[in-house]
Amino acid sequence: MKILLTIFFAAAFTASAMAAVKTQIIEYQQGETTLEGFLAYDDAVSGKRTGVLVVHQWKGLGDYEKKRAEMLARMGYTVFAVDIYGKGIRPQAQPDAAAMAGKFRGDRPLLRARVAAGLEVLKKHERTDAKRIAAIGYCFGGTTVLELARSGADVAGVVSFHGGLNTPTPDDAKKIEGKVLALHGADDPFVPAKEVAAFEDEMRAGGVDWQLVAYGGAVHSFTDWNAGADNSKGAAYNQHADERSWEAMKTFFAEIFK
Repeated sequence: MKILLTIFFAAAFTASAMAAVKTQIIEYQQGETTLEGFLAYDDAVSGKRTGVLVVHQWKGLGDYEKKRAEMLARMGYTVFAVDIYGKGIRPQAQPDAAAMAGKFRGDRPLLRARVAAGLEVLKKHERTDAKRIAAIGYCFGGTTVLELARSGADVAGVVSFHGGLNTPTPDDAKKIEGKVLALHGADDPFVPAKEVAAFEDEMRAGGVDWQLVAYGGAVHSFTDWNAGADNSKGAAYNQHADERSWEAMKTFFAEIFK
């Protein structure tokens, strides 16, 4: 009996060791624009599973978002990190990134169309349960997932990590179908108190099931490991806020997907 148990556990360990997060670059279209997203899933999980859409910060889809996608895949989700800007458009200099992000912030219909195109890729993937999908985003991506919700998209919930909370169409909150979680740096100079208050008013007026969590001592980009630690620059990594916000997201997912 002991020999059989040893063989069983050895086999189970080997199967677990062989299982790994699989990743794939996927090209897709929005209108005439070619986009390039990143898919991640754990091949140890069989069948369809809950999907999570990930939207990048202002420099475009990069290693940071891919790492987050892999973290989510290890939790059992099918994850698609979308590309809002277009294939090969990954601005690294701050002025270029600001200009690109500004283009989409100033054209919310285009922003919604781009994120919706990524959502369709995730929904149609063979490993995704299209009825169980959430979207998360960082900075620019946080703004984007809120716009996705405001568009009336069929998602169970959205999570904004230190994203901009403003919108030119606050009445669209009435279209929100899922729940909303906004994770905010309490000292973020780029999302001031006036904008936060307007967001709260928008959510109330729209009858949305929403939460706003503000992390003391945290500024913009508090989840970004590459942002440095100097709050005086307005954007900096904060380990406590990073870890707490990730746990808040997990609790939120447990609620919307129970």
